[in-house]
Amino acid sequence: MNRALRASRRLSRLTTISLACVSLASPSIFVENAPHDGSERVRSDQWHLNYLRAQDAHALNRGKGVVVAVPDTGVDPHIDLRDNLLPGLDIIPGGRGDGKKDSNGHGTCMAGLIAAHGRAGGIGALGIAPEAKILPIFDTPANGFGEPDDLANSIDYATRNDVDIISISAVSSPTEKLQRAISAARAADIVIVAGVGNTPRDSRVSYPASAEGVLAVGGIDRSGKHAKVSATGPELDLVAPAVDIYSTSINGKYRKGTGTSDATAIVAGAAALVRSKYPYLPAAEVVHRLTATAVDKGPPGRDDEYGYGVIDLVAALTADVPPLGFEGATVTPPSGATSAAAQPAGDGGDGGAVVRGWVTLGVIVAAGGGFLVWRRRGRADDPPPRISR
Repeated sequence: MNRALRASRRLSRLTTISLACVSLASPSIFVENAPHDGSERVRSDQWHLNYLRAQDAHALNRGKGVVVAVPDTGVDPHIDLRDNLLPGLDIIPGGRGDGKKDSNGHGTCMAGLIAAHGRAGGIGALGIAPEAKILPIFDTPANGFGEPDDLANSIDYATRNDVDIISISAVSSPTEKLQRAISAARAADIVIVAGVGNTPRDSRVSYPASAEGVLAVGGIDRSGKHAKVSATGPELDLVAPAVDIYSTSINGKYRKGTGTSDATAIVAGAAALVRSKYPYLPAAEVVHRLTATAVDKGPPGRDDEYGYGVIDLVAALTADVPPLGFEGATVTPPSGATSAAAQPAGDGGDGGAVVRGWVTLGVIVAAGGGFLVWRRRGRADDPPPRISR
């Protein structure tokens, strides 16, 4: 699609998206509910907002006009999120038909991290892009164990409906159909964000994060160090908070998650801010802006634990970023800007995070923020094929 036409649509986005008829089947997660002072406390518990200087970023942009597709366990219309939910789709049976039913909580958590609007007075959960819209897609049953071709159907649906970003908090076997869906979404100028996977199940960057052109996201802890739960590898592009992350859950509750699922949703929210502020930027330049302004961690330059560094919301919205292919250029942060990632929040440790997991259908899931795992049925223990960049 012509970039100017996409930008024009983005700027004049309506609050509804047409439904398409798709059918098929697909995964789940354990949830730790937030302390039961609930909505009054959850904002202060969202440490990642202060760490990433979300308030400063929201003074610049809040994601208006951008649609983020969330293929997951569905999205519950939580009071902190429901105003930003579009009619979506059920890829598998068991929902309401519009993607707005979640029996697990994982999809609602991801959507809230991206676009929860919260309530006045600092009440309720807040997302990274609180004026972005969420296209909920139910393709993952409550057991967290799904089919890669159902994920492919979800991506195809999102592509047909001209979304701006697809946030994939799942790992999968790269079936031909899924690879075609990823390629089609890239060709449609959609930013695709995917998590690298959680250890110990995922020892390296998993698909679709490992696919060419997909923004692969790993995790850091409260101190800004590599999160133990996060897989590593040469395909990793960016990292974001992934330990003790609070967000919306089902039945009006909140949940605390640990895993690269959460980091993925946070980066998808960052991409929504950039796409909203710079609506004419193609997807590749949006990704370039995010990676070019990231705060370098570990060895100088890109490395396998941090990628290009920790996402920096304010710099991504304000820095002078030369376009891709511009030789000898440097990125100039705004005058007086202080990097969020350079200022560790919380207690300076990793929040006591460990991989508190269990095995269900051959899937190891981190407590509170489980990472959806897609395998072919009957082959749950097979390692997924790899596709190198």
